[in-house]
Amino acid sequence: MTEQIKQTDVVVIGGGLGGCMAALAAAKQGLTITLTEPTDWLGGQLTSQAVPPDEHRWIERTGATATFREFRERVRDYYRRNYPLIEEARNNPILNPGNGWVSRLAHEPKIALDVLQEMMSPYIHTQRIQVLYHTVPVEVATEYDRIVSVTVSHTQVTGSVGQYTQLIGQYYLDATEEGDLLEQSGTEYVSGAEAKSDTDEPHALEHADPLDMQSITHVAAVDYVEGADFTIEKPAEYDYWREYMPSFSRFPILSWYASDANDTTKLKEFTLFPNDQGVTSLWDYRRIIDPAIWEEPLRSQIQEVSLLNWAQNDYYAGAVTGVPIYERTQNLESARQLTFSLVYWLQTEAPRLDGGKGFPGIRLRGDILGTADGLAKAPYIRESRRIKALYTITEHDVSKELRGAEGIKRYEDSVGVGSYSLDLHPTVKTHRTFYIPNYPFEIPLGSLIPVCMTNLLPACKNIGMTQIAGGCYRLHPVEWNIGESAGYLAAYAIQQGITPREVYESTEHVSRYQEMLVDAGVVLHWPEDVEQEVLNPQ
Repeated sequence: MTEQIKQTDVVVIGGGLGGCMAALAAAKQGLTITLTEPTDWLGGQLTSQAVPPDEHRWIERTGATATFREFRERVRDYYRRNYPLIEEARNNPILNPGNGWVSRLAHEPKIALDVLQEMMSPYIHTQRIQVLYHTVPVEVATEYDRIVSVTVSHTQVTGSVGQYTQLIGQYYLDATEEGDLLEQSGTEYVSGAEAKSDTDEPHALEHADPLDMQSITHVAAVDYVEGADFTIEKPAEYDYWREYMPSFSRFPILSWYASDANDTTKLKEFTLFPNDQGVTSLWDYRRIIDPAIWEEPLRSQIQEVSLLNWAQNDYYAGAVTGVPIYERTQNLESARQLTFSLVYWLQTEAPRLDGGKGFPGIRLRGDILGTADGLAKAPYIRESRRIKALYTITEHDVSKELRGAEGIKRYEDSVGVGSYSLDLHPTVKTHRTFYIPNYPFEIPLGSLIPVCMTNLLPACKNIGMTQIAGGCYRLHPVEWNIGESAGYLAAYAIQQGITPREVYESTEHVSRYQEMLVDAGVVLHWPEDVEQEVLNPQ
């Protein structure tokens, strides 16, 4: 075993959206940062996990940080500069490159990667941000209530076996997908489902279950060539998944029936392609390439490309967080098998509206995702361990029904905003699923402050919140905002020589820290017109 030592002002573990923005924010304040990433792509949800941005209806004008909105415009500009767009698309100020209806900006993961790297490039090229790819945390050393170092393992170092690096910084930000640093450092955290007696949430379980987490999804990219046959080899677990019956359904998971987001107690029928029979199409749901907006073909056969991130490949047969390594490994592989099984079912057995079965022209497109097999580099993990914080966000803070005439909950210590329904995908033990209407929300500073650990900050979906609140705080622009605000918080604490908790406990410091955020383009409160709109819908 070889071990190196690397020392910077801030150590950010996890290169997803929160981690990237935490590193960028701290770098803009003149600090040096080590940023680790388990794959070879920064960007998490948008890139290595292949999930187009889930956003709210005000996103084009407000409700996100300036950098997130800059990212969105850079993506559009990328397509305008590099793709042969028709005039209508080129001149469309709200260009949606894939015309997918899940997002106002459905686009290719590689484009998100290029744009993110471009935004970070001044700081990476000058080594203010040093990125360690294929790197995961394996051990955390602490003294009392402080982290003193994080040892990371480099999983793919050419010609080297067992290479480790000890990372030392003044602050450590956990931007991992599962809150790995929380567990390894002994930081107090919760996971899975809380008890109703603890949170007083109407939709909470009667008894807490730390392993009843949301399902994960291993996304695939596919196109379709009419008349061709790209049928893959029958997956090893296909027969199992073909018969697997969710507890909330009377149909197998591999069917065209899934929970209706408008009423998760009911099922809704779907199909593959747009049609004139009134059946909802899943093809254009997460479509990321739409050649209809191109002036000329870019390959011999022009195909749309869509992402398979559907209810049919939500994996809720077992947890991957907080379980023994053999169980985790088995469940991660089974999630992959489920997605391959969905592809095989689509190719061979999926009922067509014309009465036939199967779409053998479905083709896996690994080139879109930077992989050989057509699946994303990493699974989309919706739920993390969450810190026990000075303030815990609950269903009461966000639910439209529970807030009622009170409207948007405003926090004096707000560090950002967001909006999304409380969207809980089927959990792995009780299979609960719901889609609770929300009010736009804010991010309280108290939810970023651990109750004990003094130099660790959460930087993504691991802030102080309940599982139910996490259903809306886990989405792209909110994770981005959390990471950005955490990066500025670490910088402010270092500059002032105080801890984040001391910032939180001082009205003067909160105000000055918020001034830093506002100067950086972080929106602290929703505009009055948005509140009036949600209180008095037309």
